[in-house]
Amino acid sequence: MKIVLIRHGESEGDLLHVHEGSADFNLTEMGHWQAEQMAQRVAKEFNPERIWVSSLKRARQTAQKIADITGWPIEVLEDLQEHKNGDIAGKPLDEIPFPFSYDRHEKWGVTGESEIEFRARCEQVLSQIFASSKQEETVMIVAHGGVISRLIESMLNMPFSHPAYFRTGDTGIHLLEKDESGKIAVHYLNHTSHLTKPSC
Repeated sequence: MKIVLIRHGESEGDLLHVHEGSADFNLTEMGHWQAEQMAQRVAKEFNPERIWVSSLKRARQTAQKIADITGWPIEVLEDLQEHKNGDIAGKPLDEIPFPFSYDRHEKWGVTGESEIEFRARCEQVLSQIFASSKQEETVMIVAHGGVISRLIESMLNMPFSHPAYFRTGDTGIHLLEKDESGKIAVHYLNHTSHLTKPSC
């Protein structure tokens, strides 16, 4: 089974320099272009039976670009949302720093999720997707940078506490593959070659 993980395109939140997380921003004009370029590439390279996508607008709009070209159905899962960051969602980054110094049990933004809860949610939704896709050759997920990193950590059976982070650029694509024994092969991470504009 091939596992294709795709991050959404540039969002309005990126331009506003605010905490995104649960904040529900649209794609920018650039984000729509990025998603279109990515969709053209994905349509040539993969053939999933459906696209699993976060319920947040920036991810749904990105996935829709793929669906518009391919006709692949979209299945929305709320549990693919980015780290729920409570009352800091949408707040300026220069006023409230990222809560990376929090202990892992502490909730982000008071009412949001802790790091432990976020990782557990990603493990849960990944298990749900795999259980629903046992007969499928390709699983495609369109989500967020934090979610994608946690999904990769889960697939690789990485411990909760580790020094790595799997960074993903706008519409970055990761390709992994799971064999019948459950072993995971990493083919590539964070490919964004589709965003290279041709030289004049």
